[in-house]
Amino acid sequence: MRKKLVIWGASGHALVLADIIRLRGEYEIAGFLDDVNPDRRNTEFCGATVLGGQEQLDLLPQMGVHDLLVGFGDCRARLKVAELLLARGFRLTVAIHPQATIAPGVPVGAGTAIMAGAVVNAGSQIGENVIINTCASVDHECIIEKGAHICPGVHLAGKVVVGQATWIGIGATVIDKVRIGEHALIGAGAVVVNDIPDGVVAYGVPARVIRKVVNYD
Repeated sequence: MRKKLVIWGASGHALVLADIIRLRGEYEIAGFLDDVNPDRRNTEFCGATVLGGQEQLDLLPQMGVHDLLVGFGDCRARLKVAELLLARGFRLTVAIHPQATIAPGVPVGAGTAIMAGAVVNAGSQIGENVIINTCASVDHECIIEKGAHICPGVHLAGKVVVGQATWIGIGATVIDKVRIGEHALIGAGAVVVNDIPDGVVAYGVPARVIRKVVNYD
């Protein structure tokens, strides 16, 4: 009998996670949580029901639900919700698409999602609550810290470090041995050839720091 799983989130990213979970066949999706749109409670989404918001957490163990996935792209918010779930005693599972390629021995942290067509090469380390999105490539010996989002079509060369809760926009390219700091935002299509500090927005070809991230501490 399959274990039950709830996905916190009920929009596009949650839709993709649900597809991965069903393809793998290891869990039954017991529902979704949506704190943003309370009017969606008890409505259908992606073949299951939006159960409500955070107030439903107390009821999930009674439903036999002990495993969750955080199903939205906001990096800082994803980490915050993951910490809440762990503090409440829930487990965070991983969602790895059957058509993703991950080298043997690569550690993948709890709560992480790796989408179709993604490639993670040997010697890399993937932290907790990371997103490696569709057709992104992470080459040898990269370190992707917790909460980072590697968007579709991103290409990281070898030995790149991506800091905690950093977002690398769709189609960006990062050359080898570059370090991108924590809580940074790299624009779509950027070509990153130098280190990027914490808490900044950078984009362009080559990528340049444009400004600080709003509300970055």
